This record gives sequence, C-alpha cells and structure tokens, in this order.
Amino acid sequence: MKDKYTLGENLKFIVPSLIGVFLFMTPVKYGDGFTIPVAVLADIVQDVLADQLSLIMVIILVLTAILTVVAQVTKGQAFAEESFFRNLFHVTPFWAVTRVLAAIFAIMVFFEIGPEAVYDGDTGGMLLHDLLHVLFSVFLFAGLFLPLLMNFGLLELFGTMMTKIMRPLFKLPGRSSIDSLASWIGDGTIGVLLTSKQYEDGYYTKREAAVIGTTFSIVSITFTLVIIEEVGLKHMFFPFYLTVVAAGFVAALIMPRIPPLSRKEDTYITGSTEKIDESVPEGYNSFTLGYKKAIERSKQEKSIGNFFKEGFQNVLDMWMGVAPIVMAFGLIALIIAEYTPVFQWLGMPFIPLLELMQVPFASEASETILIGFADMFLPAILGASIEAEMTRFIIATLSVTQLIYMSEVGGLLLGSKVPVTFKDLFIIYLLRTLITLPFIVAIAHILF
Repeated sequence: MKDKYTLGENLKFIVPSLIGVFLFMTPVKYGDGFTIPVAVLADIVQDVLADQLSLIMVIILVLTAILTVVAQVTKGQAFAEESFFRNLFHVTPFWAVTRVLAAIFAIMVFFEIGPEAVYDGDTGGMLLHDLLHVLFSVFLFAGLFLPLLMNFGLLELFGTMMTKIMRPLFKLPGRSSIDSLASWIGDGTIGVLLTSKQYEDGYYTKREAAVIGTTFSIVSITFTLVIIEEVGLKHMFFPFYLTVVAAGFVAALIMPRIPPLSRKEDTYITGSTEKIDESVPEGYNSFTLGYKKAIERSKQEKSIGNFFKEGFQNVLDMWMGVAPIVMAFGLIALIIAEYTPVFQWLGMPFIPLLELMQVPFASEASETILIGFADMFLPAILGASIEAEMTRFIIATLSVTQLIYMSEVGGLLLGSKVPVTFKDLFIIYLLRTLITLPFIVAIAHILF
C-alpha cells in the first residue's frame, strides 16, 4: 500500500468509529441481561424522566402538528430560510393529516378523553406511556451519536470488506452489514434510522433501502428475551434464538429475489441509476481500499459544531417525523387488534395449514399469526395461555421473524424516507410468515 496517513488522520477515523462501535454494537451487562450502551443511556433517561415523558411526548406531537399545519397553510414559506425545517414540516397532505391525528390521539390518551378503546392500557396507553417513552430516549441518543457510525469512515471500511459476502447472498452493498449488526445487537429502530439516512445520502438505491429496511432491521437480542419470557419458555432461549437467526437468514435470502422487493427501482434518491463502483483497483485489497476510503470520509468532517448540529437534526427528525406515525398507525392497528375480530378472521385460513403441519391447538395458534402486524408483542400475550409448549415456541419464534409490526418498525419505515408503502409492508409481512412458518414448525418438531 503506497498511501501514507498522518497520526492525526488515522486517529480522526479510528477514535470516533471506535466510540460509535462501543455505543451501538458492544454488548454490555445490564440488569439481568446484555444490551448496548445507547440502550443503557436511554434507560437512564426513561428512569429520570419517567413521570414527565408522557407529557413531553404530547407536547412534541402537538407542536409537530401545529408547525405542520402552519407549513401547509403558508406552502412552506414560513420555513423558507431553513431548508431542514421546511423539509421536516412541509409534507404531503396525507402525512399532515396523520400528524394532526397523532396529536389528537395523544391528547385523548393523556387526558383519558373519549372512548376507552383509545386510551386503554393495551392500546393508546401502551403507546403513549410505554413505547413512546422508549422511542423518545432511544431517538435522543441514537440520533445524537449516529454520525459516529456514519460520518467518520466506518461504513466505508466495512462496506468495502463485506461486499463479497453481501452482494452474492443478499444483492446488497457491503455497508449494509453495519445496519444489520446495529439492529441485531441494538434495536430494529436503529437499523431503520441508519438505513433511511444512508438512502437519503445517496448510498443505497430504492430497492436496496427497501430490502435492508424490511429484511435486516432485526429485533434486538434484548427484546427476543422479553418475548420468550412472556410465553414461559425462558429456559429454551438458546434454541429459540438459533431458530430465529436461521429462519431470518432463509427469509433474507428469498425476500430480495421476489416481489414486491425485487420490483423496486434500482435508482438512487437523486434519480441516478449509475451504481456506486465497488471494484477493488490494482495495488489494493479490500481492507487497504476500505481504509483509504474511510480516511477520505473522515477528512470531510470539519468541526465538532457541525457534528452536534447534524446529531440534533437527526433527533428532531425522529421525534417529529417518526413518532407521530407510530402514534397514529400504531393506535389504529392496536384498536383493531384488541376490539375487533378482524385478526381472528384473517387467521382462519391458517388453521388447515397448522393442522397439516401437526401444530397442537391450531385454532388458537391461528389467531396469533397475523395479529403481530399490529404489534410484535401481541402474539406472545395471546399465545401465553396455550397449554402446548411446542405451540408457544412456534408463536414466539414466528412473531420475531415476521419483523414488520406497525406499532414500531412498520410505523418507522412509513415515517422514514425508505420507499415502502403500507401495502408493501403487509405483503412482505405475509410472505415472511409463509416462508418462515414451515421452517420454524420443522425445528419445533425436532425440539419437542
């Protein structure tokens, strides 16, 4: 390698990247299990602000709705001086209505106004007093520190090194390996946010962003532990998690190769179709080329002020762009799940399939299959009372590998710039169910 770098250039890449890896990807012992430092910081904020967070989220949602209405009325002129705020608040009429709806829902839940179905502990109460607390604190630290992963060369290094694996297997650029790793150890929300930012910055095509967002925003190890505890099978965590990983891998191989993901345009956000060059020039190997690209990327970061400005913009983007979608869509989905038989009806076609695969209590299990689209935790809650351990194992594993649920990842994807629609998400959810269910049942028959 002919390239020579100064100590300062090396450190400018290495130090921020190592801090980013520590914050987002290093498992640390916390409480009864393991999590990542960003999640620990988020937990501390939740504990300190426990009594105020619901009110803080109501204020954020109401403020977002008001500023969005102002932007609609003035056609974006109210924020003409600041492009970031114009982009944040001058949205399409559909998203403007969604934000207003989210603010109304938040007020109804907080003051317990209107039908009980809106503010009940299993619907709006769970969202405002539980999930939005988590999102507030995770967004605060993930948004603030995300530039450590993105702006100092780590993605360039890993992207170059992992291309030979990610391209043939998943038809994706190497840098997507960081997204999936951050999701796996940390949280699916972090994976979605990272993917959306990479897409906006022109590193992923529409197809690549859609594939990564819906296939690699994996549920964190921490959350899978909560799921398996809920169904009373904590002693089986290891085989359960291996099954989740194996089934997820099978789905990740198949999903990018079939519609709707295979039909997404291979164009970048700018409209360009010219692929980013991933070839390794003569005189380099994948590591030395990746290191050179990493150094060049870190050189572009000029000031600490700019780093924090971008971080705070990320935080506002998540609080005001994403949280309203989670509140609006999540609440509607949860009300349908809790107060109507819609998901029971939708699950009925699965009864013969489950009976064919010799799953005990097939009728009860069928009710849990599609309800996870509303919220990933619902199948575990419904399935916890089923007597057969094998059925509870199948329900828990399937709920995690289905991946798309509207109260979090689904809402986040719709609120992000990742080019997927509600219809796409439902079709992807169904396909993931049909692909992973036989695989999970086969392993369950071996285990039980």
